[in-house]
Amino acid sequence: MAAVNKAIILGNLGRDPEVRFTQSGRAVANFTVATTDTWFDQENGRQERTDWHNIVVWGKQAESCGQYLSKGRQVYVEGRIQTRSYDDRDGNKRYVTEIVAQRVQFLGGGGGEGRSSGQYESGGASTGAGAGGYEAPPVPDDDDVPF
Repeated sequence: MAAVNKAIILGNLGRDPEVRFTQSGRAVANFTVATTDTWFDQENGRQERTDWHNIVVWGKQAESCGQYLSKGRQVYVEGRIQTRSYDDRDGNKRYVTEIVAQRVQFLGGGGGEGRSSGQYESGGASTGAGAGGYEAPPVPDDDDVPF
């Protein structure tokens, strides 16, 4: 039986993307996206819950995110969920769950005033690629991750 690991997020950037480069020169961008669920409770009172999603983007797509995205901008992200661990400064093991983006589409206003909306996919795929029309970036070696 095949496995599926797919995440689709439509929300607003919580901060400007942070773009870094690995020692080999490959770009990696990190940013957060907020999604908000709204519902009515038993007393018909409006309730909201906001979830924050950590997004990681690699390659040319990361550079485009750094250039065109900014805090508040609406964005659509497709990717896979990944949990990784690292040791903090005190030597404690920490875990982070993030979405490794395979497709990022820049949507309406927000912090990106005056910037055109666009769609970018990893692996240099065209914007019209359907399911399976892109190739996921390879997982970097631990020595190649800048954080």
